[in-house]
Amino acid sequence: MNIETFHRYLQGALRSKASDIHFKPGMPAAFRIQKQLRPTSGEPLTGADTKDIAGFVIREKDVLDTLDTLQDFDTSYMVTGMARFRVNIFRQKGELALVLRTIPDQVPTFEDLLLPPQVEDLANYEHGLVLITGATGTGKSSTLASIIRHINANRSCHIITIEDPVEFVHQNNRSSVSQREVRTDTSDFNRALRAALRQDPDVILVGEMRDLETIDIALKAAETGHMVYSTVHTPDVSKTIGRLIGVFPREEQNMVRIRLAENLRGIMSQRLVPRADVSGMIVATELMKMTGTVEDAIRNPELTPNIKDIMEKSREQYGMMSFDQSLTDLYRGGLITLQTAKRFASNASDFERALHFEE
Repeated sequence: MNIETFHRYLQGALRSKASDIHFKPGMPAAFRIQKQLRPTSGEPLTGADTKDIAGFVIREKDVLDTLDTLQDFDTSYMVTGMARFRVNIFRQKGELALVLRTIPDQVPTFEDLLLPPQVEDLANYEHGLVLITGATGTGKSSTLASIIRHINANRSCHIITIEDPVEFVHQNNRSSVSQREVRTDTSDFNRALRAALRQDPDVILVGEMRDLETIDIALKAAETGHMVYSTVHTPDVSKTIGRLIGVFPREEQNMVRIRLAENLRGIMSQRLVPRADVSGMIVATELMKMTGTVEDAIRNPELTPNIKDIMEKSREQYGMMSFDQSLTDLYRGGLITLQTAKRFASNASDFERALHFEE
């Protein structure tokens, strides 16, 4: 495959508003459109085709030199005047395959993403830790980018992002934004995060908190007066708190609870659900903010299971919400159907009873 053919596939994906593009030997290139993977009308790709594409997108010479034995690799790819793409290359059945995620040219706003107005509160903290969570492909990176955009437009500070790879490119506005890409600008998240503390940051974005060391350093950064934003691959608020505590040895977990209670500012979990007008997807959110009651629930393992109830009961006063409350809002606003709301609710029967009770 030549690079012009490769770019025609990318252009076709953008015209189709595909979120992802799949290149795999033995089948035609495929676009993910509104959650459905749809093959193109082209010929099935060969192993030589996907190896060519990998050669187009990999910039690092040392990685290119190992292309015949490469097992998996993350990078980004940009076509000037077209778009940027996040790229994962992986080996399957002995041959290379690729998935490219499309990244819009413009950094999205809260309004572009139809996020709840409370997300602005998460962007206005000046120290502590805020987490955006959800499964792969639920828009966590876009939400983080919109938060950084808001800070960049409204505060004069130094923002450092550590990403694998860099997705949205931020231009300096009121703030100075330094974007570091793993492998290109730094060897790994942990090294970059430790170094960031010596780079006079006000805000640090860590693309993902993957392990104990990253979580520990991020908490230390929050404890020393920095504002830290990151993502975790967890489906809801309660499981996020459990994951953060559970990665530490048992003898350290009580202290981790105290550290989280003192430094966590909020968690927003996301799910993408189909819009009623079949024009795409929309974000349903679960949002927790730190209050005295939430702090007590994090400190005390016996109270931690109450966090969902706390969120639901704190909606009017603090703007928190559960997924079911978010789905109710989307349904009442005509943005999703009742069937969709029930399908994505924590419990469909409970959701429908609560909906009728409110009427």
